[in-house]
Amino acid sequence: MALLPQILHSPHPRLAAAASPSRAFPRAPRLHASASRRGSDRGRLATAAGASGSGPGPSSPEPYPPESDDGLVELPLFPLPLVLFPDATHALHIFELRYRIMMHTVLQTDLRFGVVFAGSGGSAAEVGCVGEVVKHERLADDRFFLICKGQQRFRVARVVRTKPYLVAAVQWLEDRPPAEAPAPAEDAEALAADVEALMRDVIRIANRLNGKPEKEVGDLRRGLFPTPFSFYVGNTFEGAPREQQALLELEDTAARLRRERDTLRNTLNYLTAASAVKDAFPSSPSSG
Repeated sequence: MALLPQILHSPHPRLAAAASPSRAFPRAPRLHASASRRGSDRGRLATAAGASGSGPGPSSPEPYPPESDDGLVELPLFPLPLVLFPDATHALHIFELRYRIMMHTVLQTDLRFGVVFAGSGGSAAEVGCVGEVVKHERLADDRFFLICKGQQRFRVARVVRTKPYLVAAVQWLEDRPPAEAPAPAEDAEALAADVEALMRDVIRIANRLNGKPEKEVGDLRRGLFPTPFSFYVGNTFEGAPREQQALLELEDTAARLRRERDTLRNTLNYLTAASAVKDAFPSSPSSG
């Protein structure tokens, strides 16, 4: 479910063929990411494919590689023009040689690899999300179709090697509890309720603008705690990968929800104005 298509159209659909990210990390020994509004400039996606035959991966993958003395874990990285969030599922078509090699390794080990956003400029984000292969199909020419699910977030500490594919030492990221008790209306639970209410309004007005029958929007939160709910909401902002990357990098659930609340309010204002114009000029060609 995309909540922002009326404002920002994404050139990368949800089920995306993986554009060859051959210019990401061409020679750079370290990752570089450029800053964006209120945060850094990054992005989303994930999935993987089978090393022999097709079908779902093993139900109990091996654990992550052991941590080194400095507490870092080595992880193969896949720079992509999309942002992967924890618990989100995405599809990939793997066709470039280096990433076909990587997927053979991934499928023979723990089924996990790191997804980092790489924009059109070629630089890649320092914060990404682990994708775990949940289903894969290997094609006759050794290409793969993959589906993966987002797991844990990480920050790249250093590049280990770039051949035949990118491997980095990463540290895991977790949201931190607030240093001080927030005001009742600004704690994570209250913010999550505000965000869900705004999502309902955005969906309702978007359906009206698109000529769909108005109906009651169901339970969007589905019993999720504030942190996973904040990732779920971020995943709906499909048309704005840089905004998604900024949300992924935040290590404060309340801050993430506040930013999502602001984005949804802006979206709701835009859609409300568009709906008013459509109602005022029902026969206008631009009214759809």
